[in-house]
Amino acid sequence: MDEFMQAAIEEAKKGLAEGGIPIGSVLVIDGKIVGRGHNRRVQQGSAILHAEMDAIENAGRLKASDYKRAVLYSTLSPCDMCSGTALLYKIPKIVIGENKTFQGPEDYLRSRGVELVILNDPECIKLMEDFIQANPELWNEDIGE
Repeated sequence: MDEFMQAAIEEAKKGLAEGGIPIGSVLVIDGKIVGRGHNRRVQQGSAILHAEMDAIENAGRLKASDYKRAVLYSTLSPCDMCSGTALLYKIPKIVIGENKTFQGPEDYLRSRGVELVILNDPECIKLMEDFIQANPELWNEDIGE
């Protein structure tokens, strides 16, 4: 397992331990994690703190040239909001732990030139399947259903 996806999985587990949704993300530039995050919508009473948004926010203000060298890792396929943020900042590559339990606008990201790597990692899949089964209402809220 890639060290950066492993860091994203650790973030997902932190979120779950805090009573939130087990999705984690890290932003990597030049082989170094510059931002970590996990879904904190429940913990913060937030409308937008998905894991990817949290990781990008925690990286702080970066230059456009920094984002163009970045790789965004997420345990789950990014939703429209998080995909849009990656597009806005021209992040060229997203590594996705799994897209079995939820799939964001992956074809659109590809059409805009973003390279996607989908790992279909069993641990990522199990984290989400177990959570969705136990918390269907909370999960539907998170994806706007």
